[in-house]
Amino acid sequence: MLNKPVLVESLIVFSIVLCVHAVVWDRYSWCAVALAIQAFYVQFKWDRLLQQGGAVFQFRSTANSGLLPASMVIPLLGIAMKERCKAAGIVYFERFGIVVASTGMLVALFLSVIAVGITKPVPTNTCILTGVAGSIIIYTMKHSLTVSEVIEVLEVLLIFVYLSMILLYLLPRCFTPGEALLVLGGISFVLNQLIKRSLNVIEGRGEPIDFFLLVAVIGVIILGLFFTVLFIFMDSGTWISSMFFHMMTAVLGLGVIMPWLYRLIRRNPLFWLLQFLFQTQTRVYLLIYWTFLAASACGIVFYQNAKRSSESKKHQASTITRKYFHFIVVATYVPGLIYDRQLLYVAAVLCLAVFIFLEYIRYFRIKPLGQTLRYLLSLFLDERDSGPLILTHIYLLLGMSLPVWLFPRSCAPKGTLSGAGALVPYAGVLAVGVGDTMASVFGSTMGEIKWPGTKKTFEGTMTAVFAQIIAVALILIFDSNVNLNSSYAWILMSVSLVSLLEAYTTQIDNLLLPLYLQILFMV
Repeated sequence: MLNKPVLVESLIVFSIVLCVHAVVWDRYSWCAVALAIQAFYVQFKWDRLLQQGGAVFQFRSTANSGLLPASMVIPLLGIAMKERCKAAGIVYFERFGIVVASTGMLVALFLSVIAVGITKPVPTNTCILTGVAGSIIIYTMKHSLTVSEVIEVLEVLLIFVYLSMILLYLLPRCFTPGEALLVLGGISFVLNQLIKRSLNVIEGRGEPIDFFLLVAVIGVIILGLFFTVLFIFMDSGTWISSMFFHMMTAVLGLGVIMPWLYRLIRRNPLFWLLQFLFQTQTRVYLLIYWTFLAASACGIVFYQNAKRSSESKKHQASTITRKYFHFIVVATYVPGLIYDRQLLYVAAVLCLAVFIFLEYIRYFRIKPLGQTLRYLLSLFLDERDSGPLILTHIYLLLGMSLPVWLFPRSCAPKGTLSGAGALVPYAGVLAVGVGDTMASVFGSTMGEIKWPGTKKTFEGTMTAVFAQIIAVALILIFDSNVNLNSSYAWILMSVSLVSLLEAYTTQIDNLLLPLYLQILFMV
């Protein structure tokens, strides 16, 4: 029996795909439509596998597979990037967008083939659809990609396969298949880009902040894999293990990550970072302001834990309490987007590295903070944190930061896009910081009319749409770089579709919603 909320979620995703290709229709559009149709059918095979316990790995059980919404993100992002850079006449990044789209399609197709292959009895109709979609995608790639680009796509696919086998085994119940596709596919692409750029360092090619992002992301992941293997043979909760953890972190950081970054940016990474952070007076003021907000967030954590009584240790923070952090993140990102986007870019990378490192300390129970972090953060757990890792706060940071990191600066005249594209860096703020927050707060307090098959309310969704429209108006007032050029109808449609997706998706909305809003704004 088909799940009605999943059907509505799929209908919303199909609507987004059609809206994108109503603006951009070329040979890749046929591939995207074919991929969406086959992902829709395979999604139900994955859902059946999860319900019957037939999947090879343990996935998050409180959500559906999410294959369709996740499968379309990377291909649509690549297509949108290709069109923007083609319009700007930047051939290198136009080709890069084609590689991104092709990689996303092939990785999503691979995940579909896995589901079809382990389903018993073999679903004939789904196999035919997967074969047709695969034929269309491979035929298009054959006539669109150069040999070097094909090799790059296959490299990412190979990294994805091995990374999936390792991380899904080590981190049971942390992801749905769709979330694994998005997260591990993104990491695979970043790792491949870092290897490619490290082997072909050309002076002046690429900005230091881009290299900083690549090295920081891969560096903390390598660090986690190293300690995961190490603590199989050691008790991570002892003082000796904790001292070894801190010592090896310093060794890997100073002996591997720093030299790697030095090779890419051709200067001392620490001196470059300090010079970058304190380059102007505006940056100093922003850093002081962000430090105050970070202290406020820590204060909320300590205050909420102090309210715990000895009789209510199982008490969990309310939805409204968790949304305090969304307000703080909005207050953090908006001034950065208005006054200094490059500083926000680097600060978000640093914050991501710190978040992941603190999660390692919590997960491995590293002294002296491991047990304390476990106690403090347990108050803010929800049903999405069913695995060994707590990822919701990291997803929140990623959702706000990805539109900033993925903004095609080289294809944007004077650092900004025209029309709705000018709002691309604000996609995280609008979708997660404003829309998701308002939908949760007003929906949980005043909502009465529920969307069929979900706990979300009509009032919450409408409030989210209106709040985002008001936020766009405020952005127009305070950010002089934003010029929408009468793209108001497209913006309203984009915000409405993403808000509806928030109401029906069971995936991590902090990660999914900003990417879809960015795609719609970019095209």
